[in-house]
Amino acid sequence: MEALKKRINALRLEADESSARAEELAAKVKHLEQENLAKEQEIVSLQHKNQLLEAEVDKLETGIKDAKAIADDSSSAGAQNESLQRRLQLLEEEAEEADKQLRETNEKLRQTDVKAGHYERKVQALEASHDQLEKKYEEMSKKYADTKKELDDFVAELGNI
Repeated sequence: MEALKKRINALRLEADESSARAEELAAKVKHLEQENLAKEQEIVSLQHKNQLLEAEVDKLETGIKDAKAIADDSSSAGAQNESLQRRLQLLEEEAEEADKQLRETNEKLRQTDVKAGHYERKVQALEASHDQLEKKYEEMSKKYADTKKELDDFVAELGNI
């Protein structure tokens, strides 16, 4: 009888631990899903910023081409030519800066994609672990119910004696 009580208590403890573990894993899954959503939002934001920077690069390149065309076509005074050269240089510097920002943004986007893939794999692993723990919990609940029935039957037999 005492062994049955110990076994029942052990099964209860194990069931409680399994339940706590399942809750903990569910919380982890939720947290990782939230992180994944945040990363996806960051990806969208970076893609938008990337598009804006590409548009800015196109605009600056057009400005550079226009400035070069004006500089080439211009046969006016040296002061005007010098001014255009300075403007061209500034536009080229801005284009280089925009290109640098574009490369940085693309790198961040790539890193975010890598992280998103990592977190997706992590979520899948946690979900699989969660499913296994749920199955184990169901098995333990069934064992507990069977053991309880055996104990009740045993107590009933003892009561009949």
